[in-house]
Amino acid sequence: MKKQKGFTLIELLIVVAIIGIIAAIAIPSLLRARVSANESATIGDIRTLISGEPAYQSANGGWYDTITCLAINGPGCIPNYPTTAPTFLDSAMCSLNSKSGYDRSFQDGSVPLNFATNISSPTSLAAYAYTATPVSNGQTGVRGFGGDSSGVLCFTSDGADPGPTLGVLPIGTGGCNVLQ
Repeated sequence: MKKQKGFTLIELLIVVAIIGIIAAIAIPSLLRARVSANESATIGDIRTLISGEPAYQSANGGWYDTITCLAINGPGCIPNYPTTAPTFLDSAMCSLNSKSGYDRSFQDGSVPLNFATNISSPTSLAAYAYTATPVSNGQTGVRGFGGDSSGVLCFTSDGADPGPTLGVLPIGTGGCNVLQ
């Protein structure tokens, strides 16, 4: 009788158990890394918007504008703005779709009372707020984020919306803490 070559059932079970233990150790770390990456991308997007709005403001007669105008080049929003000029934000960011595990929203602030429509957009704003909350709290993100016309970025530790009011986030109140 020839001896058959191969692994015994016990040896295979030991290998499967070892792989299971390694997976049980690695998977939570990978999930935490994904949450961290989603939060970092969201913070970067809010910082980009906080930088893009003042750049737009300087070209728009001193006023902010709706998020859609930041992705338009040419005279669609700012009168007499060159069509060859660059946009202020990427159009993908201005679409406000869920991105990097976060739902994003842009809130218009107050409308200026007196502004020159020959140099400023008819949709000009005196203030704005941009917020992001996790699509699935605890899985795609842990904290909620927001930025506004003050230029400050803040977060809520429970993933809740920072709660903008008329384009100004209640920083330091309602759980919206300044992000350093």
